[in-house]
Amino acid sequence: MTDFPAGVAAAEAELRALFPATPLQLNEHLSAKYGARIFLKREDLTPVRSYKIRGAFNFMRKKMASETANTKFCCASAGNHAQGFAFACRHFGVSGRVFMPVTTPQQKIGKTRAFGGDAVEIELVGDFFDDCYRAAKTYAHEAGADLVPPFDHEDIVEGQASVAKEVVDELGDEKPDFVVMPVGGGGLASGMTRYFNAIGETPFLRFVEPLGAPSLQTSLRNGSLTRMEQIDGFVDGASVAEIGQIPYETLKSFPPEAVLLAPEGRLCATMLEMLNIEGIVLEPAGALAIDALKSLKTDIRGKTVVCVVSGGNFDFERLPDVRERSLRFEGLKKYFILRLAQRPGALKDFLNLLGPDDDIARFEYLKKSARDFGSILLGIETKDPGNFDSLLSRFAASGIRYQDITNDQIVADLLI
Repeated sequence: MTDFPAGVAAAEAELRALFPATPLQLNEHLSAKYGARIFLKREDLTPVRSYKIRGAFNFMRKKMASETANTKFCCASAGNHAQGFAFACRHFGVSGRVFMPVTTPQQKIGKTRAFGGDAVEIELVGDFFDDCYRAAKTYAHEAGADLVPPFDHEDIVEGQASVAKEVVDELGDEKPDFVVMPVGGGGLASGMTRYFNAIGETPFLRFVEPLGAPSLQTSLRNGSLTRMEQIDGFVDGASVAEIGQIPYETLKSFPPEAVLLAPEGRLCATMLEMLNIEGIVLEPAGALAIDALKSLKTDIRGKTVVCVVSGGNFDFERLPDVRERSLRFEGLKKYFILRLAQRPGALKDFLNLLGPDDDIARFEYLKKSARDFGSILLGIETKDPGNFDSLLSRFAASGIRYQDITNDQIVADLLI
């Protein structure tokens, strides 16, 4: 442990050959909103738009300097780790092979290929990450290549910890009261935690996971490393079924309350807020630390807070889904199934029930052959959640029968 800061310093110094320290920016909008000094550590501004390049670079750097130096590397990833790996392969002039699921969007494949150039080959295997990971391990064994893990390795953790060193250097004499970090596999969170502890810095550390993939919080509550049977993969950069063994050893002393959970819908609202107000493009995982401020707002007033913005690799084809999730979470959009009488004027009577701020976003007959009543899928957007209370009161007074399916996941997935 005593050598950890020195190792991090060496990794950080070597990284300067690839890119300068990412900026630590005081964000005026968030500072005013929460009555605190909110700094954003902009890892979305690395060459590959995420911090993952740090760990992959450090792993390969140390491997090539060892007695078992190698010029063949591989990894399994469909996201930021693959892109950081590819960039490092091209930098070192070594050959790399990336194993990705067949379902990987072309945008991610193209970006990985662009970062790696001729140094990297991409192989599509299976439908899930586990298929790719097995293929990568087989290739590593048969081809004599080194498998670069995404988070569960000491050299990866050391490389990611360079984020903490830069934060300390950039703040200078100012000490953070809180440092908020996203957690996926745990490489970044554990690396930063180890660095702060090793140099005697004692900010309050808060970790953030997606509500649908709370692998660290679950493990802390159970008192042992726990693999989750099912997760929501929407926050693709941080949704893992099991945090890494090495990161867990560092983080297991924290209480479960130190881990904040970000609802996916609320996270989408944060992404849109940062895009529309600040012009900052964030992927879901990259917005986790900022979103957690909504849970910390009473604790951080008057404090200095550092939020690690972990990545900005956002595919804008996902924007409609992000907006949809945001509106539904904030109560500004709801979906109903209602029964409307099959008679002249029934539709006009229904439209007269809508308020001035109520907008029909979806209107679809589900049973067009019904004789007396028609079942309708109705989506409504409004400007104030309270408008729905008034609307539903008017529904009830008019005798319209309806079912709110906004939060009925099974029915909503089928119909919406």
